[in-house]
Amino acid sequence: MPQFCANLSMLYGEHAFLDRFAAAATDGFTGVEYLFPYAFAAEDLVERLGANGLTQVLHNLPAGDWDAGERGIACLPDRVGEFQDGVGKAIDYATALGCTQVNCLAGIAPDGEPSDRLAQTFVDNLRFAARRLADAGIKLLIEPINTLDIPGFFLTGTDQATALIDEAGTGNIYVQYDAYHMQIMEGDLARTIETNLTRIAHVQVADNPGRHEPGSGEIAYPFLFAHLDRVGYRGWVGCEYKPAGATTDGLGWLAPYLPAQQAA
Repeated sequence: MPQFCANLSMLYGEHAFLDRFAAAATDGFTGVEYLFPYAFAAEDLVERLGANGLTQVLHNLPAGDWDAGERGIACLPDRVGEFQDGVGKAIDYATALGCTQVNCLAGIAPDGEPSDRLAQTFVDNLRFAARRLADAGIKLLIEPINTLDIPGFFLTGTDQATALIDEAGTGNIYVQYDAYHMQIMEGDLARTIETNLTRIAHVQVADNPGRHEPGSGEIAYPFLFAHLDRVGYRGWVGCEYKPAGATTDGLGWLAPYLPAQQAA
């Protein structure tokens, strides 16, 4: 079965951020992901990973001013220099943390900007990042996101993502497939995953509606997890959902998939 990692930006919000590593390990997670590491010294994060026996699975490239509502800068023609600087910063952190993949958020399309110019900027930035990250042994991921949660987001579907990857033509660019976002935007999750299996490096999960725990909504997650195993998916599955209550209280859905349970 897939390995599950805790998204510390979403889970364990009842704890201070650096205390969430221990909470995730106590609940049986062996890996963690989160939006950004940059507010913390890398050595502090390394210490929390090591102390709790955790793998750093994923983090994002710098994505602009998050608190001001920015959700990535990779498609923005006037932010190319900032994007390139962010690639170097992400490499420094990912190398220190032993993280072998980083996600690039495309950003929200500005009003009045031609879509072909945004696409070309995004592709050029992906080429730059993919090559720099490849030299460091790190995969570059891109993530389609639904436009209900983030209106105007530039990258919204699997076919669009794979077409942009093909246009970049550099290798070392993969899809981060978030089942919650793609249930909203396109559905047909199982078939899409199987068709694009070699292009998907990371999967994330939450249920719809509400973005709560798997099993709280319309997505048949027991089937989907078995399907991932059946088609040979070998990456991590990130638990990027909003707990309906305390995180630990809502982890009943995960128990059959944790290593301790599988070994029993």
